[in-house]
Amino acid sequence: MHLVLFQPEIPQNMGTLMRFSACMNLPLDVIEPCGFLLADKHLKRAGMDYMERAMTTRFLSWKAFCEERKGLRRVAVSANASQSCYDFSFESSDLLIMGQESSGFPPEIIEDCHESVMIPMVLGVRSLNLALAAAIVSTEALRQTHQLPGGSL
Repeated sequence: MHLVLFQPEIPQNMGTLMRFSACMNLPLDVIEPCGFLLADKHLKRAGMDYMERAMTTRFLSWKAFCEERKGLRRVAVSANASQSCYDFSFESSDLLIMGQESSGFPPEIIEDCHESVMIPMVLGVRSLNLALAAAIVSTEALRQTHQLPGGSL
């Protein structure tokens, strides 16, 4: 299983998810372009010393990502999906894809995913913070597939 960030825009979210990925032993794929420099101080502050422990792979484009991860199920996490992440059956090799903070996914990216899931929320709210949403869905997917880490780092 991999957590995937599609063209992230906020360095603090990516740094937080690098830290989360290191703690959960969950590879992190980043599809560029990013809305910030990878040397950004906010990225480093949020990721702390966990950034070195994160298994991060960068892809120059969506096409390059799809070619490299060919044959794996792409699951988009979107506030616009109709299926709850708690009712979805995750597989151990799923790619859990998070959209951009400001706009989510372009329609062609959603169409290129095999499945899409959402986090149930009360009516009238727009969305959760990207890092929080990624942690919720990833943890549920890891739980379902019996891949949660057994101890601390």
